[in-house]
Formats: sequence, C-alpha cells, structure tokens
Amino acid sequence: MEPLEIILGVLILITSILVVVLVLMQEGRQQGLSGAIAGGAETFFGKSKSRTMEQKLVKYTKILAIVFFVLTLGTTLALFFIR
Repeated sequence: MEPLEIILGVLILITSILVVVLVLMQEGRQQGLSGAIAGGAETFFGKSKSRTMEQKLVKYTKILAIVFFVLTLGTTLALFFIR
C-alpha cells in the first residue's frame, strides 16, 4: 500500500465514524405520545435551546456527509489515475 492510500483510508474511516455518531445523536422526527406529554413540561427557553442544538447537529451532519462524499470520490479518482 502506498502512503497516500493509507492516509486517505484513515480520513474516510474517521469521517464515516463521525457521520454515524452525529446521526445517532439526533432526535427522532416523531416522538409519539411521550414527546407530547414531555413537551408540555418544557419551558419556552428549553424548547428553543433544544431546537438550536438539533439544528447544529443536522448542519454538522450535512457538512460531514458532503466531506465524506467528496473525500471518497476524490480517493477513488486519485487511485484510479495513479495506477
């Protein structure tokens, strides 16, 4: 293996693990009855705080997914043209 292959492989691995972790950290879209009951107990500030955290997670997930896609495509093309 060439050093370039190892470096790019490690970067893809780290990026993919981060994408999985960020997706798992996000709340489900439908919380069902428990979300409706717990939602009544939250204050206005608590709701907006959780929304902004959720929005940040969604934003970071999108960015990392794009980085993963570009990195994977770039690695494939780079290794194709090198060999």
